[in-house]
Amino acid sequence: MRISVIGCGYLGAVHAATLASMGHSVVGIDVDAAKVEQLGRGAAPFFEPGLDELLRDGTASGRLSFSTDFGDAACAQLHFLCVGTPQSKTSDGADLSYLVAATEALLPHLADGAAVVGKSTVPVGTVDMLSGILSPRPDVLLGWNPEFLRQGTAVKDSLVPDRLVYGVPEDGTAITAALDAAYAPLLAAGIPRLVCNFATAELIKSASNAYLATKLSFINAMAELCDATGADVKQLGAAMGLDPRIGSRYLHAGLGFGGGCLPKDIRSLRVQAAGLGVDSVDQWMDVVDSINRDQRSRTVGLARELCGGQLGGRRLTVLGAAFKPDTDDIRDSPALDVALQLAAAG
Repeated sequence: MRISVIGCGYLGAVHAATLASMGHSVVGIDVDAAKVEQLGRGAAPFFEPGLDELLRDGTASGRLSFSTDFGDAACAQLHFLCVGTPQSKTSDGADLSYLVAATEALLPHLADGAAVVGKSTVPVGTVDMLSGILSPRPDVLLGWNPEFLRQGTAVKDSLVPDRLVYGVPEDGTAITAALDAAYAPLLAAGIPRLVCNFATAELIKSASNAYLATKLSFINAMAELCDATGADVKQLGAAMGLDPRIGSRYLHAGLGFGGGCLPKDIRSLRVQAAGLGVDSVDQWMDVVDSINRDQRSRTVGLARELCGGQLGGRRLTVLGAAFKPDTDDIRDSPALDVALQLAAAG
């Protein structure tokens, strides 16, 4: 297939490279000229294991290219929207301005009967809003295909995903067929596929992240209880993880979560829940977020205890700067937050 990927950050660059590795002809579009030039040379502008090799293979084969010109996407049958939806600077809600701008820029270049599919994490109702932007082109198909990539394992998550989710309209045969064609090698390998309505597809990624954040904050809350009672949180987590109803993943106490996804996604979910009057989800996510933020201050407090109650004038080392292993992303890094708090304490 001829495919365009709009937005070439963590999500878009990986998605473009993996689609090209499946045999499609892919053009990645981004407004950042320096990023486009680097990707065109087969080098990622960020660290992600295995991505440089995919980029080099794709560009060398001619199946993968990058451009700043939306006109270069005009021949594509399928367009994936992969732009960022960061937390708003003025609220806890998602900033959809980049998504709107990308859709508006793509509109004049859509071929007859083309399909536009979003992958970004968005609040419910986003598809309806984009439908309004695309309304001058009733022949264009619209769908939502949420991403489930983890930084540090994004290439593997794209090539061997846990599941594929298609959000489609009531009569979604055509958009489903387009996505099936794009993901034919994955479906042939037996990857599960779920076809659902737009609202479900828009909620799935946020709900998944909220559940993972809950597990992380839960074990960190238990760690504090273990400290108060003399229990061992590592043994506690290991024993809990042996219960098949619970599982061991994300039950490791530590500094908590950061990065560009989990924190902003649970806050966006809170805003959505509050707006719909679903107080239970609003309050639940508030507790999860608060435990996670407090873990950083608690770590500084533990350092103070180890230093005899006084941090001023002590020489300290913080090992690690990124928000998690195998990435160079420092957005909302718990480690840097701790380092800043230690420096502020003298």
